[in-house]
This record gives sequence, structure tokens and C-alpha cells, in this order.
Amino acid sequence: MLETVRGPRQLIVGEGVAQNIPRVVAECGSRVLIVTDQVLLGQPGVAEIVAAVREKVTVVEVFSDATPDVPLADVALAVSAAAEVDANVILAIGGGTVIDLAKIVGVIRRHGGTPRDYYGESKVPGPTIPLVAVPTTSGTGSELTPVSVLTDPDRELKVGVSSVHIVPDFAIVDPELTYTCPATVTAHSGIDAFCHAVESYTARPRAHGPRDPVEQVFLGRNPITDHYALLAAERIARSLRRAVRDGGDTDARADMSYGSMLAGLAFSHAGNAAPHALQYPIGAATHTPHGVGVGLLLPYALDAARDAIGDRLAILARVCGLDVANASDAEAADTFLTWLDGLLADIGIPRTLADIGVARADLPRFAEMASGVTRLIQNHPGPTDTASLTAILEAAWTGDRAVDRRPGSARSALTVGADPDPAVVQTGG
Repeated sequence: MLETVRGPRQLIVGEGVAQNIPRVVAECGSRVLIVTDQVLLGQPGVAEIVAAVREKVTVVEVFSDATPDVPLADVALAVSAAAEVDANVILAIGGGTVIDLAKIVGVIRRHGGTPRDYYGESKVPGPTIPLVAVPTTSGTGSELTPVSVLTDPDRELKVGVSSVHIVPDFAIVDPELTYTCPATVTAHSGIDAFCHAVESYTARPRAHGPRDPVEQVFLGRNPITDHYALLAAERIARSLRRAVRDGGDTDARADMSYGSMLAGLAFSHAGNAAPHALQYPIGAATHTPHGVGVGLLLPYALDAARDAIGDRLAILARVCGLDVANASDAEAADTFLTWLDGLLADIGIPRTLADIGVARADLPRFAEMASGVTRLIQNHPGPTDTASLTAILEAAWTGDRAVDRRPGSARSALTVGADPDPAVVQTGG
């Protein structure tokens, strides 16, 4: 048995807790780099935080040019901004992009080098400079997690820096900062949080050695992560539609902030799985939002693994408030997946990969690329060979979940559309 929980030195959550930001930042350092984006900087709530921090510390530099998916060019610019003021603390105010950017800036600020020096797991040699993370969306959980996801123009898929050393020192989660979040961002970030909860709860358990908590970041599910994941799923299930429909629904916003936070705690140990691994090449190729990709892929990946996780899907059905009191596990699992289809449709997530511009002929290549994202794909509870991953993508492309469970469907997935290279078919099998 190996159970561990990773998180910040202090987590402060609740309406109005943003007032604590200046004090917390000042306790961490006197020369501050604030990382945010232009849209957020123009919002009164964020502008007030920046002004309050300026009054509390000696030096403040604001980097407000963060752009989606953390391109390496943004990292270089932000590192330069930190160097100009000799920053000894970073305050990140924004969504996952902003917080992921702040994490890698802290790494380079303390340890030097470039982002490429830290790709993969546990390449960061030690603690970074203090980071105070303040999310303005409810989804990524980045304020609590040991991962920073970047976009490298020389690679065909997103890359991750994963290390216990990049978990922010303080996470200040104030639902009030999410009230102005647009409906589309609420939907995309919210379904990402739901994926974190479900992927953590269904992650493959595995045996561990005594040094794994240091040498590896994602370690599979355990009873502690199960607890957080189910609490997160319950809150998000009952409130995501409401938050998308009415951004002023303060109860729904609170549920989403808490749900995102709890899911972040769950996947910081358990890890994400196939939907996230498959989204890496698909997101890079289609330039679609992260939440769209993982949300779209989630039901197909779960259905492909239902033989291994049918009982857990049944529990998720009950936690999400579905009427399955007299149902068998198989029936409850079906009910959950059907409900999930409806949730995705209601919040505007496309049903198929074809809908977001994925070419059918590219599916085997994307599956092969995803199979190399070991830290994620090893958590998938079903088969993870390239043919099985291709079958998931084929089901997601057609919109027919049953495709990934038909005999020979993986090979069929390789033979539709453009004629594949026979060597690729052989490799995929």
C-alpha cells in the first residue's frame, strides 16, 4: 500500500479569500513577478489585487502577455521579466495557462536552463522560488498540481514538466474570481475538472516501491484519491450545467471551485489517463481548447475500459445523482455513460473528433504518439497498445462507442480513409 497526498503548503478556499493575497505574497518575498493575461488584467477584481500587492511589497513587475497553451516564446519573455526585477516570488492570477507558465518560470529562475531541460518526470532537481497561485477558472486544478503543460513548436504534441517541486506553495481559491468567466470557458474548464475526477477514480492501481513518491509523479489511484475524486464528481455533476447557463449562480460557482480543487488533489497522485494522453497530439494538431478534447474523448475511453471499471462507473452514476438504485453495475455504468453524453451535449462539447477537424487517416498516428506519453497512458485501466488506443479514437471519430468493443475494430480503424502503410498496421497490432 502506498498512499500520499500532494498539495500546497497552504490551501485557502472560499468566497472573499482573495483579500489574503497581498499578505501571503509579502510573506514569501519582496520582489514580485505577477503573471496574468491582458483580459484578466483589465478586470476590476484582478486590478485591485495587483494594486494591493504593489502597496505591500518593494518591487512588482507584471507580465500580462500569457497566451493559451504556454508556448515556449511566452516562457522566455516571462523569465526575462522576472530577471529584470530579480524576482524572489511569483504570483499567478489566471487559468491553467497562466499558472503553468508561472511554474516553469519558477523552475528556470531557480535552476537555470530552458524548459526542454525539464521535460518529463522528476527532472526538476529541487524546490523553486515561492509561487502563489490564484485560479480564475474552475477546471485545470493547476494551483494544486505537480504538472506544467507547455507547447513546443518543434514537437507535434504538448509536453509536460512533472515534478513534486513545482506544486505551488500557496493556492488561494476564491469562487468570486470566477463570476466573470465566460460560458464557453466555464464549460471547457469545468469538463476538464470532471475528467480529472473521473480519470483519477478509474485510474489503474499498481504496485509501488518505497522511493516512488519521489521518483514518480503519478502513482495510480488509492483510497485517499478516491475520496477526493468522488467528492469532486458529485459537486461538478450537480453544478456544471448551472454554472454554464448562469455565471451569476453563486452556489454553482462555489461548487465548481471546490470540485476543481478536489479533482486537482485527486489527480496530483492518481494521475490522468487516456483522454489526456490522446488529447496531447489532437490538441496540438487542431488547436482546440484542452477541455474540448478531453471532454470529447472521456466517454469513449471509459467505455473501452468498462470490463475493468464497470463497478466504478456504477458508483459514479450513484454519486452523480442518477436513478440507479435497482440497477445492476452494468446497467448503472450504461446509465452513467448516457448521462455523460447528455452533459457534454448540454455544455457544447462536440460529440466526435470529425467535428473538430481530425482526419480519420491520422488516428493511428495520434494513437502512436499518445502511447509514448507514459506518465498518463500507464494510468488507463484498459488495454494501452496502439491498436486499442486507435480503436478509442475510431469510436470518437464516428461517434459510436460500440466501435471500440467490436472484434477486430482496432484493425478496422487502421484501414478506413487513406490507405495506411502495411508496416503501420503491423506495428499497431
